[in-house]
Amino acid sequence: MSVIQVKGNVTYPITIDPSVWIFDDRKFSFDRKGDGQEINLHSAENESGLDTERVIREGQIAPPTLKTEKQFEKQKLMNGSFAMKLGSVLKNAEPLSSASQCVFITSSGKAAVPLDTALNSIVHFSQAGKPIQEGGPVHIYFEDPVDHVQPITNIIEIEII
Repeated sequence: MSVIQVKGNVTYPITIDPSVWIFDDRKFSFDRKGDGQEINLHSAENESGLDTERVIREGQIAPPTLKTEKQFEKQKLMNGSFAMKLGSVLKNAEPLSSASQCVFITSSGKAAVPLDTALNSIVHFSQAGKPIQEGGPVHIYFEDPVDHVQPITNIIEIEII
């Protein structure tokens, strides 16, 4: 199933569909090296690869033609791997002030984390331009992977407690 329900101690129980996040402006490029030990995140603002000091001194390089730029953006969407912060999605459900835990219910069990940790977690939803099928629809990574070295996969629903 490719949709995930968010329910529990929230104002608005919502259903999220990660397959449409490819069109969301909040997404960012996501690269995973090895077994999730090294994760590289690239915000959309710094994807040019230019040295910021050089850009300040010499000015930004003139952009390519509009047609070439559209082709380049389409190619990035077709081949890129993307993620976004889970907090930007969970805030739409408006967790109540009494909420303190986030429980990820998977096909093999449950994983509970503090709500603040969940809000700062990273949701990987696209690999090589396609929705994640194996272990999907999303993989949850944590910024501080002390307790969770491997991502949480096979998520069916998210319950806020």
